[in-house]
Amino acid sequence: MEITEVRVFPVSNEERLKAYATITIDNVFLVRDLRVINGNSGLFVAMPSRKMKDGTFKDIAHPLNSETRQMIESKVLAEYEQELAHPAKGAEAPPVAPPASTEGGEQQ
Repeated sequence: MEITEVRVFPVSNEERLKAYATITIDNVFLVRDLRVINGNSGLFVAMPSRKMKDGTFKDIAHPLNSETRQMIESKVLAEYEQELAHPAKGAEAPPVAPPASTEGGEQQ
């Protein structure tokens, strides 16, 4: 598995949330709404999640082992640092609320 593209969208005026990210895996699978968070021990990448009825959050997609998590995190954080050093002109952050998904996992 290879991460073939990383796009980072910095967020301003947020204390802990620093950016949203989108990754492409093997040029065929896209994962949106990863978040770069400034935690107590520094920056980390949070996986996309959904709020459950009981108020807790559950990951929608996540790596199954620590090596894959570390690979994703290192690539996203490297792109985040690069974006801070050289911000893309005209880049806009995605909307804060993710779009509503349709039943069956298909989106149009």
